[in-house]
Amino acid sequence: MDQRCVRLAAIGPARARLAILTSTYGHSNMYNPDVIVIGAGVIGSSVAWHLAALGAGRVLVLERGQIGNGTSSQSSGILRTHYSVIENVELARRSWQAFDNFAAYVGDEDAAAGLVKCGYLIAAPEGPKLEPLRAALAAQVATGIPLELLTQAQASERLPICRFDDAALIGFEPQAGFADATLVATSFARAARRRGVKIMEGVAVQGLVRENGRITGVETSQGRFNAPVVVSAQNIWATELSRWTGIETPVKPERHAVLALEGPEAYSYSMPVYKDLGSPGMLYCRSYGGSQMLVSEGTVGETLSEPDNEQGDISMDYVVEVGAQAAERFPSFETAGLASSWTGVYDVTPDWNPVLGRVDDVPGLVVGFGFSGHGFKLSPAVGRVLAQEALGLPTDVSLAPYALERFRSGRLLTGSYGSGAVS
Repeated sequence: MDQRCVRLAAIGPARARLAILTSTYGHSNMYNPDVIVIGAGVIGSSVAWHLAALGAGRVLVLERGQIGNGTSSQSSGILRTHYSVIENVELARRSWQAFDNFAAYVGDEDAAAGLVKCGYLIAAPEGPKLEPLRAALAAQVATGIPLELLTQAQASERLPICRFDDAALIGFEPQAGFADATLVATSFARAARRRGVKIMEGVAVQGLVRENGRITGVETSQGRFNAPVVVSAQNIWATELSRWTGIETPVKPERHAVLALEGPEAYSYSMPVYKDLGSPGMLYCRSYGGSQMLVSEGTVGETLSEPDNEQGDISMDYVVEVGAQAAERFPSFETAGLASSWTGVYDVTPDWNPVLGRVDDVPGLVVGFGFSGHGFKLSPAVGRVLAQEALGLPTDVSLAPYALERFRSGRLLTGSYGSGAVS
């Protein structure tokens, strides 16, 4: 056995695969990573930590801004396993297990997710959303997720400021709630650094470097970095992949508005997140600051011509429209005032579900984009499966349904509730 084989046997299968690629494709003089991750939002930071935890070797993360300061910082932070797309349920279930004891999960007692375990209520009246809700709840139960079907009176006990008199079906997921995406991203990043990951902020990736079609590195605002594997976690900037590779990336940036309403009754931390399938905007609501209501629509937002995560304008007409929908469900909020508002941008695909895994036409490239509002909820499990994919390891769940190819084959992951982030 030659000396290289002896060395590879000693470092384990994941690092051995990368070592073979590295010996073939070489390294940059600046730094010698085995894997490059583009983006240090909640997905990219999760990928980085999981790569290190799985023994990837040298991992370099390149972030155009600051860790967790892009679209992750705009997340409403809701955590649930409820999806009408069954493939998402398992990713969400695995992610909840991580969020539920986050410090232990990343092995860092200082790590925090800001988790509020208040539960998740979802209700539908008689009409087109009723049977899709019934089927989705049944699918959750079949996967072993704790779930309760509530009467109108039981729902009112949990969320007394809300009216349920028209609800034909109400599901309650006790192991749900909300958390802080920025805290999660920065905690993943700190834990990754403690495992030796190098994270460079303020470095914009400007292109992929390829030899004979295969990834060999990236060009950046600070020069070239060579590596045989690149993981793109670029969120709304995944559109750049089309320019770099010539392969269509069916994703568009879409801006959504979020309101914080101050009503005469507090929406306390003990009250569950609420999803209203009966409202025109399929509203979602949760406690904000322990007393206010965070509320937003779960339907299609404003499509942007270019990726842009700067704050957008929110018209008073929109505030009035969403406020009226909220007041229809929460009667005392008819007199609520607008405490604050902001916008967030989703990376939306045609079926409102992500693209995960290898890009067959570009060997060495692994992608995670198009989360369409689900990214934070799924970030621990997605980070792990993308790290497994990058290392050539078996993935915890099959990534075949999430393949880019599905947009050519027509095998879309379309949710039963129509276009929107509830999927």
